[in-house]
Amino acid sequence: MTAELSTTPAAPPEPTAPRRSGVWSLPEVRWAAAATALFALGLTAQLTGGPAWLWWALYLACYATGGWEPGWAGLQALRERKLDVDLLMVLAAIGAAAIGQVFDGGLLIVIFATSGALEAIATKRTEDSVRNLLDLAPDQATRLTATGEETVHTATLEVGDVIMVRPGERIGGDGEVVDGASEVDQATITGEPLPVDKAAGDEVFAGTLNGTGVLRVRITRPAGETVIARIVAMVAEASSTKARTQLFIEKIEQRYSVGMVAATLALFVVPLLFGAALEPTLLRAMTFMIVASPCAVVLATMPPLLSAIANAGRHGVLVKSAVVLERLGTVTHVAFDKTGTLTDGAPRLTELRALPGTAEDEVLALAAAAEHPSEHPLARAVVAAAREAGLPPRPAEAFTSTPGHGVNALVDGRFVEVGSPARLLDDEQAAGVVAELEQAGHTAVVVKADGRPIGVLGLSDRVRPGAAGAVARLTALTGARPVLLTGDNPRAAARLAAEVGITDVRAGLLPQDKVAAVRELEAAGGKVLLVGDGVNDAPALAAAHTGIAMGRGGADLTLDTADAVITRDELATIPAVVALARRARRLVVANLAIAGGFIAVLATWDLVGTLPLPLGVAGHEGSTVIVGLNGLRLLRRAAWRRAAA
Repeated sequence: MTAELSTTPAAPPEPTAPRRSGVWSLPEVRWAAAATALFALGLTAQLTGGPAWLWWALYLACYATGGWEPGWAGLQALRERKLDVDLLMVLAAIGAAAIGQVFDGGLLIVIFATSGALEAIATKRTEDSVRNLLDLAPDQATRLTATGEETVHTATLEVGDVIMVRPGERIGGDGEVVDGASEVDQATITGEPLPVDKAAGDEVFAGTLNGTGVLRVRITRPAGETVIARIVAMVAEASSTKARTQLFIEKIEQRYSVGMVAATLALFVVPLLFGAALEPTLLRAMTFMIVASPCAVVLATMPPLLSAIANAGRHGVLVKSAVVLERLGTVTHVAFDKTGTLTDGAPRLTELRALPGTAEDEVLALAAAAEHPSEHPLARAVVAAAREAGLPPRPAEAFTSTPGHGVNALVDGRFVEVGSPARLLDDEQAAGVVAELEQAGHTAVVVKADGRPIGVLGLSDRVRPGAAGAVARLTALTGARPVLLTGDNPRAAARLAAEVGITDVRAGLLPQDKVAAVRELEAAGGKVLLVGDGVNDAPALAAAHTGIAMGRGGADLTLDTADAVITRDELATIPAVVALARRARRLVVANLAIAGGFIAVLATWDLVGTLPLPLGVAGHEGSTVIVGLNGLRLLRRAAWRRAAA
């Protein structure tokens, strides 16, 4: 007996009637309560000497209320040539009533229905943990118009609309602040413990809480594509997948169920052929069918995995499937990209060296024009430096980008190339400047115009807070120090690696080189987790055993390719989700052991001794509930705190 998790992908929030909340909104709970009440009334009538027709009627009403839903579902499955164990439970209860054991059958129905209700309640907790994410976004927003302001549903906001967010209100959509200043609590999205100051030009997210100022925000994403909506959609999509262990269990479940029915028939027919009494033989066979049913085994796998996925989603880690969570639990090696992953991903232009014949402003203006369409962090740093220098933007044409190499474009009729020294450097003077900058720990970028080097840019980045701690924790979890895979120069890479505690550094890598490095590690028997954030990381993310993308500022291609996405800027969430995945795997193993142990003990007891039917039912359903609730322990906040410790 298993409860299914609703996994419809999230859509933009629409104005709806208030949802029923609490356990009484679940039909399984209502039917179980009705069945229990009728059973109690029937037992009372029987014990107080009431007429047989009365307590029989009450018991049969208990059968109907508690057994019609699983019985109907079982018949529907039978029409599709699938044997549902729920149907077998109902048939066993009817069989007990047929031989006069109406009390035992009623007790079976009550325990069975109560077990189903408890499973439904536990499953609802998982659904609610996902749904509550979307509920963070407000239903309404104040949109500014040419004549004033109007209240609209956030689902109707379009890109370009400007909304007003007053103090204490939640922001209605992802956008950019165009006017005003305030502090915004965005812990629900990024996990940052303190409110973040926001002013014109800053990005804000739907569902985050405005502080004391008034903000005017221009919407930059449709409602269905906000960060919070993507979180919900990814978690829902992950919940709809099944882990390999679960698929294997379901594959053998049908064959096991057929074998169990055959064994039950044999246990009933064979003793009768040797002269055994009908009633005790039928009771023994029905008890065996109940205790041998694989309900708990079927429920052993998905609750721990789905609970871990939902818990990780609440803390800003979007695991895209149960299969991915299983893989995270088996990781043996971790490989990091550098820029935007171990570093802040917001490098700054710290050195500008113009070569003879070209002014510094000209070098910077041409480089910024060529880099402007690029999404690479180094490109953003060059463009920002030109803006700060007051250089007007120049239009660029025929832009092309080659990951790992650089960009080129036509600027004012000149063919401008900006990129890696390894590809563009063919001038001794420029080579000396590059070597000097790299020796100082900078990332060097060469600028060429019409085939001639005109300058070298030196950029630097800061290590993310907590990077060293994350590396140390992953080393402890996997037993192997992480590897640094970067396209940056060896000197800059070695300098950063020393700061965070990485000893295996592979620098100057193109995207295909990163793929080769990942495959080399896996060829040696490792299961590699790759963490990256840029377009040039996408091939390696796809090649790795598991890929995690740093979501904030990450390229769409990277987010689509990765198996999991981190929406906050904390590297500490990586070892936390790996630890949570490992605990989920341990719970799956424990659940399978519990389920198998109950089946073995109860079935053996029934075969070699006399197992009372009510005790068999209690043991079988009790094991199912224990397994389900054991897996759902990972929904608790304490489970994440323990994983992050």
